[in-house]
Amino acid sequence: MKTPTIPTQTLAHRLVAHRGYSQCYPENTLSALRAALRVGARYVEFDVQFTVDRVPMVFHDEKLKRITGISGNIHQLTAAQLTAFRASEAKRFGEQFGDEPVPTLADVLQLLSSWPEVTAFVEIKHSTVMQFGVKAVAQDMMTALAAHQHNCILISFHAPVLQAARDAGMQRIAWVLTKWNDAARQQAEQLSPDILFCNYKKIPKNDVLWPGVWSWALYDVTDPAVALHWFSRGAQLIETWDIGAMLRDPRLQVMDVAAQLSVQPAAQKPARKNDGQ
Repeated sequence: MKTPTIPTQTLAHRLVAHRGYSQCYPENTLSALRAALRVGARYVEFDVQFTVDRVPMVFHDEKLKRITGISGNIHQLTAAQLTAFRASEAKRFGEQFGDEPVPTLADVLQLLSSWPEVTAFVEIKHSTVMQFGVKAVAQDMMTALAAHQHNCILISFHAPVLQAARDAGMQRIAWVLTKWNDAARQQAEQLSPDILFCNYKKIPKNDVLWPGVWSWALYDVTDPAVALHWFSRGAQLIETWDIGAMLRDPRLQVMDVAAQLSVQPAAQKPARKNDGQ
């Protein structure tokens, strides 16, 4: 397997919109993803959980409370029952998005069909794998994404479900590291994902990004100077929840990282609650 090639483009075009434009819109919603696309994101990331009837929904948590304001577990409801819930993130946005539905994966794939140049990282969540099993989840995701492999990459913290999906025909996979150590590196070498994702704060100051068949994507970055720092150290992609501000920053409107190396990393904005991958 050859190292994946990221197309030649400005650094801004190598940013990944984490759960859509989640700084300004409820995460993982059609509004958040549409906004990210409209401001120019070339890469988006969103999460998938299964309902009890194994319908893939675009949703991060197993529990519904943080996003919908209503207690419940997504794995214990049918997709039809979930239509009564709203993904408004009222604690952050009040009633501004009171009519925002919880989208299905099919809804989001339909949205992406109008943006064929965009690549989507589709993350299957660990709790779904634990609830429904590796083989069933891998097969269901392969079925859902079969017609979208040209612009969708399956991503997970759970390496076995990625391997099972690859065995079922998934062309591209991305693994999210939970730890930065020799065991994780060995597992990466065995899995050989197309992309390795990692929280940049896990990487020791003097370590290099492990060479391999993969490209690197680091999260969650909201300061352009931090992005430049990691681009210069070999990251191909940078994931951010503030895609609009990052895309607008003139420091990232260049193709050559060296042109901006004089800029030093600054303090980032305070981390969002639940800002993990």
